[in-house]
Amino acid sequence: MSFTNLGLSEPLLKAIKEQGYTTPTPIQKQAIPVIIQNKDILAAAQTGTGKTAGFTLPLLERLAQNKPNMNKYQIRALVLTPTRELAAQVAESIKVYGKYTPFTSTVIFGGVGIHPQLAAIRKGVDIVIATPGRLLDIASQKGIDFSKLECLILDEADRMLDMGFIHDIKKLMKLMPQKRQTLLFSATFSPEIKVLAAGLLKDPALVEVARENTTADQISQVVHFVDKTRKKELLSQLIKTKKWQQVLVFTRTKHGANRLTTQLEESGILAAAIHGNKSQGARTKALADFKEKKIRVLVATDIAARGIDIDQLPHVVNYELPNVPEDYVHRIGRTGRAGKEGEAVSLVCVDEHKLLADIEKFIKAPIKKVEIPAFAPDPSIKAEPIQNGRGKNNQRSTSRQGSNRGGIASQHSKSTRSGSAKKSNYRENKR
Repeated sequence: MSFTNLGLSEPLLKAIKEQGYTTPTPIQKQAIPVIIQNKDILAAAQTGTGKTAGFTLPLLERLAQNKPNMNKYQIRALVLTPTRELAAQVAESIKVYGKYTPFTSTVIFGGVGIHPQLAAIRKGVDIVIATPGRLLDIASQKGIDFSKLECLILDEADRMLDMGFIHDIKKLMKLMPQKRQTLLFSATFSPEIKVLAAGLLKDPALVEVARENTTADQISQVVHFVDKTRKKELLSQLIKTKKWQQVLVFTRTKHGANRLTTQLEESGILAAAIHGNKSQGARTKALADFKEKKIRVLVATDIAARGIDIDQLPHVVNYELPNVPEDYVHRIGRTGRAGKEGEAVSLVCVDEHKLLADIEKFIKAPIKKVEIPAFAPDPSIKAEPIQNGRGKNNQRSTSRQGSNRGGIASQHSKSTRSGSAKKSNYRENKR
């Protein structure tokens, strides 16, 4: 099957061809025709399956089917995402595929000035891509009008729930017309997602292209056991001896990301860190430099796990395992995208053996263990509790309170908004 069989118009097909794509992915084959027919959809797809194009292409096609008269501040479509990086990624997809269409779009998130975003909406846009907290800020200032909204898309809905955005989402829903198309995309059909979907979707079509909680088959996964104090040394050796030119490395904490970046730079490896305490400008530059291969290593916390989209990224390293098994899937999903092969390496110390077991149970498969004799762990070292990271019992508190540590909220977070909306804005700016 080719894209010409999916009901897409010539302007979109031309843009797809320019990107070098000829065959749609499974999620695109299933989702695009359904969305064009104006049906609600509940879709579960692993990251890297072409999901973003799976909803941006039919969204653009749908908007072309009618051209209503729009007043000031009114928008026709809204895409909600959990992170700034993911919002920027979706915005870029809409820009690329909408190249030959007349539709305008803008992206909205915290951490940058709110006034240019208000001005962009005031000029008139068809599509807004936003994170929930900042959008709620703008809505509270009557800076956006949802009354003509035709389509709402929730991308990475499970991640939004994990990050505590459910109350912001519900407040936004009350501002939207009941008669609209709603598309919900999630990595899995968890019980929480099913509850959310039941309240948002009307007789949705179900689309699932991968078994729940699995990792992509084209990703080669391996574990190297190593003492915690020797992880940096092992990582540096792997990068140098294997001549890795583009490596995404995950740590559990912002401080750990900064420290590892400095250590890599000291060993002669160009690196940059990306996490919630970095300014939006710094995050954007680091990601751009990494994509352009101006730096070899990008060190990230889990906030970036679902927002980094790099064509043919070859290597992902778990410098520290995540506390939550789901995050392992999303981390390594940055490689092996769109059918390309990738490698995921995890450096595991004695403190993390339980985390590794939880991950293997979650993905329903053992991960290959490869011993590197020169870095064999010292058996006399005993495991110590892991204090940092996002745990299952504190996901909500982490997402709401973690923003108070070491960062500056935007000016607008000092506004007179009440209660949870104000908290949401502050949390949003930290992302």
